[in-house]
Amino acid sequence: MNFTHLNKYLHFTKHQRIGIFILFIIIISLQLFYLFSDFSTSETKSPNKEEWMAYQSDIDEQKSIKQNRKPVNYLFNPNFISDYKGYKLGMSVEQIDRLIAFRKENKYVNSAEEFQKVTGVSDSLLNKISTLFKFPDWVQNKTRFQTEKTEYTAKSFSKKVEKFEVLDINKATQEDLIKIYGIGEGLSSRILKQKEILGCFVSMDQMQEVWGLSPEVITELKSHFKVVIPSTIKKIDVNNASLKELSQFPYFRYTLAKQIVTYRSMNGNFNNIEDLAKIKDFPVEKAKIISLYLEF
Repeated sequence: MNFTHLNKYLHFTKHQRIGIFILFIIIISLQLFYLFSDFSTSETKSPNKEEWMAYQSDIDEQKSIKQNRKPVNYLFNPNFISDYKGYKLGMSVEQIDRLIAFRKENKYVNSAEEFQKVTGVSDSLLNKISTLFKFPDWVQNKTRFQTEKTEYTAKSFSKKVEKFEVLDINKATQEDLIKIYGIGEGLSSRILKQKEILGCFVSMDQMQEVWGLSPEVITELKSHFKVVIPSTIKKIDVNNASLKELSQFPYFRYTLAKQIVTYRSMNGNFNNIEDLAKIKDFPVEKAKIISLYLEF
């Protein structure tokens, strides 16, 4: 290859070569200076520092004596003792490991005696640290908790077998609804408002459409109420209803109502809910409920 055309870029005058050489000398000198220099800072010690520290120790000691300070020891559940906590209490690594292995089996110690049996701590160490142990209330009062559990189970069972009248949700008053656990004035008003908008409920599954009702409350409602569709229900004639009438139906709104009218004019009457469900954006998951408000 011919590199002669590059000579004009690599040609330097005498002064330029001297300048480049001096630049290299400066760079190498700075590198050597940085390499062999010690940039670590030494702490400046005050000649009076030790004297100050001695005074401060005396002051702290006098404050401690004056306030009669005592180390605060907090009660704890020994089942959840940490390595550091066990070490501070005087336990050996082996003793702590025994407790950890015991806990990995999803077991618990429920007394100081069981703690000693599992860990193998000495009597003297147990007497020293057992005063800090705090076990759950149910451990210390097993008899009382067992009695309460039995009474609660008996009450729950008697409540389950208790018979009650199942009411028609369409005839329920606000007082009837408030009797259900979890329903107050606000939720009961929403249920009644939803019934007013729809004209009547046709399924208890419509409780899921009432904002604020939890699954547990809906289950309670279904156990205390049922749906009896009134004979006076005003159904919508989907093949003859106007756009305005269809758009006022809560499950349709204006956009879907317009598509229904357009589809009807182009394809003829709807024979059943399956024909209606062919329309785009139709809420298929609610087709069964919607069909009970329509007539074909």
